Amino acid sequence: MSDTRAKILIVDDVPSNVHVLSRILRDDYEIYFATNGDKALELVQARLPDLVLLDIMMPGMDGFEVCARIKESPVTADIPVIFISARGEVEDETRGLEVGAIDFITKPISPPIVQARVRNHILLKRQTDLLRQLSFLDGLTGIPNRRRFDEVLALEWRRCSRSRLPLSVIMLDVDHFKAFNDRYGHQSGDDCLRAVSRLLSEHVMRPGDLVARFGGEEFVCLLPETDADGAARVAERLRAAVEAEAIPHAASPVAGHVTISLGCAGTVPPADRPPEELLDVADRALYEAKRGGRNRYRMAEMGVVAG
Repeated sequence: MSDTRAKILIVDDVPSNVHVLSRILRDDYEIYFATNGDKALELVQARLPDLVLLDIMMPGMDGFEVCARIKESPVTADIPVIFISARGEVEDETRGLEVGAIDFITKPISPPIVQARVRNHILLKRQTDLLRQLSFLDGLTGIPNRRRFDEVLALEWRRCSRSRLPLSVIMLDVDHFKAFNDRYGHQSGDDCLRAVSRLLSEHVMRPGDLVARFGGEEFVCLLPETDADGAARVAERLRAAVEAEAIPHAASPVAGHVTISLGCAGTVPPADRPPEELLDVADRALYEAKRGGRNRYRMAEMGVVAG
């Protein structure tokens, strides 16, 4: 099978239904299937399909919960879900749309309808993916921008809150960057920011982590399933990497090369509090790092700054 073919996951607890849908679509798409919700979620994470065809009525975890779980993860939230159901009640369709489905197909299955709707939604997803990719990247550095960070933070906050897992952020900026621009010029300043963003991306290494440009010379790292101590270890790795690059900065009172200051904050997200609160704590920790002499990190739990 060609790697360029779109991937479709069919989820139905009745094997004959899976067979019918697979027969309709297999000539044009790469097909995976699951007969229960747990297996479906496992395949969604492992295969990242371009579209999920999902039965509503299944034993154990029904289709509504499967869809909600898909939409809850930032890694899978953009995967379109089409519900397939023998029931055509307005309540089912309303609930399906509320949990994130994009369309409904009613049983008995009509092959031309399935082919047309799948084709249209695959095309729409590819166009949307391209536009989203462009809109979520910082034009200067090529890494994710503030808009993308805010979206992923909100999704990870909900996920970690639900699972009672820790979530950490690192706020950081380039020390005395205005003095760098004044000394070397804005083109060199842009080159410096690109170099720092590359170093951050290289040293924040887990697939679920996110490095983004927050604005100006400020960057942010999102570290799901990482507590404040773990974030502090990442922060020191980032600090050391930028220092080792030894980008000349003769105008800095901190060192003769570019350095960064970092503030770390971690918590198990409380469901009744906004994710911005974690950013505020990390920002206060960053302020303490600057006040303490720069080229260092400070770490914090909610409301308490430590060194």
